[in-house]
Amino acid sequence: MENYSKTVFWTLITIMFMTACSKKLSSKIQIFETSANGNNLKEIKAGLKTKEPIVISLLPEEKFQTITGFGGSFTEASASLLNRLSTENRKKILDAYFSEEGAKYSLTRTHIASCDFSLSNYTYAKVENDLQMAHFTIEDDKEDLIPMILEAQSISKDGFNIIASPWSCPPWMKDNKSYVGGKLLPEFNDAFSIYFSKYLEAYKKEGINIWGITVINEPHGNGNNWESTHFSPEEMTLFVQNHLGPTLEKDGWKDVKIFGYDQNRAGLPEWVDAMYKNEATSKYFAGTAIHWYESTYDYFAKELQYAHKKAPNKYLIETEGCVDSEIPHWNDDVWYWKKEATDWGWDWASEKEKHLHPKYAPVNRYANDIIGCLNNWVDGWVDWNMVLDRQGGPNWFKNWCVAPVIVDPEADEVYFTPLYYVMSHFSRFIRPGAIRIGWKNDDPNIMCTAVENPDGTKVLVVFNPENELKSMQILCRGQSFYMSISPQAIQTIIIH
Repeated sequence: MENYSKTVFWTLITIMFMTACSKKLSSKIQIFETSANGNNLKEIKAGLKTKEPIVISLLPEEKFQTITGFGGSFTEASASLLNRLSTENRKKILDAYFSEEGAKYSLTRTHIASCDFSLSNYTYAKVENDLQMAHFTIEDDKEDLIPMILEAQSISKDGFNIIASPWSCPPWMKDNKSYVGGKLLPEFNDAFSIYFSKYLEAYKKEGINIWGITVINEPHGNGNNWESTHFSPEEMTLFVQNHLGPTLEKDGWKDVKIFGYDQNRAGLPEWVDAMYKNEATSKYFAGTAIHWYESTYDYFAKELQYAHKKAPNKYLIETEGCVDSEIPHWNDDVWYWKKEATDWGWDWASEKEKHLHPKYAPVNRYANDIIGCLNNWVDGWVDWNMVLDRQGGPNWFKNWCVAPVIVDPEADEVYFTPLYYVMSHFSRFIRPGAIRIGWKNDDPNIMCTAVENPDGTKVLVVFNPENELKSMQILCRGQSFYMSISPQAIQTIIIH
């Protein structure tokens, strides 16, 4: 009997040990790759141990910013194109962006009244000197823009946040009475604040809750080409502090986030110095919005770090970036991986800034920037238009750009560019509430970033811009995984 008891005892110990080990070893990985050799978010298998692999160590105990989300923008251009496609292709595109099987966009943007990617100029305040916005109307948005947002909402399981930005205040409020350029006259500070409040109310009545707003898109202007309104850092700060913030608070919109700046990153220090000068100036600002157009490769790490340190508890969100000044290449995946694209700065940058605008590969620009931003405290990254046509429009100013999805409405055809898959590598697998974690990478020629999702999964994104395959060993809390990444490829690795 004694021997029997001992046998049972050691059998139980063995079972418990094996169960514990199996739990430790039950962690599995999934690997998704998009590459120049033709993989588009393809799930691939882990490999075997190789000699001298790159070692990437995840350090979950090192925690940084909480992720707000990733996504793209609802524009009249995109919405009008969807309305010209077949019901099947319209649904195909919106599913690709918002469904559980798609990119699962969680953070988006739209324009308040018209922008360059509208079909024409328009304002919601069509009656001059209507200081209380008694005649405010969003009728211009009801044919294209609002239906696109509502359909996306119906598809998205987890929902998504929307940041809304005006490109211009109503022209009659400005010193030049034009949609393009000029400044908001001080006597209309309160009227413009009410304009925001009326917008939030009107969209809510349509079933759309706006999560955040920026004061103005690109306050430095855009060379007086399309809709704009100029603000200095001090002017915008005072407008928010004394007019916009108090108005939204009084009207019951205090939970709507107000973002300042909303332009390129090199200018961040002077803007955050003004916005976050003291408690009074920073009270109504939820965060800072930024764009990427100042360079095709530099993500301005020093400026991003400065902005974070100035206001560590505020949001820092990329609200716009795209392949600009290019006409899309139709059904040509190869072009997106080649250093052939040029941006506005290729032609128009000053001599001292030319070095920031060399030719670049569109995939590299996206992957490099998103990873660089995440590693320097940015918590959200929003692409520009979700859908454009083969010309790179429609755009009333003919300011052609590229979107991740290109369509030919006349032929009812759709092309998912490699940029769509690059965006998906982040938006689909890095979820709101994820926390960026530490990592070590012994190969300076590849880029990576890592997060821990709310469900406990660890997500590592690796970008290999080089023309050779790389073998990797991934270490995470005592576990080791071996794999390889193709030449010119981006991978998302999920550790369950």
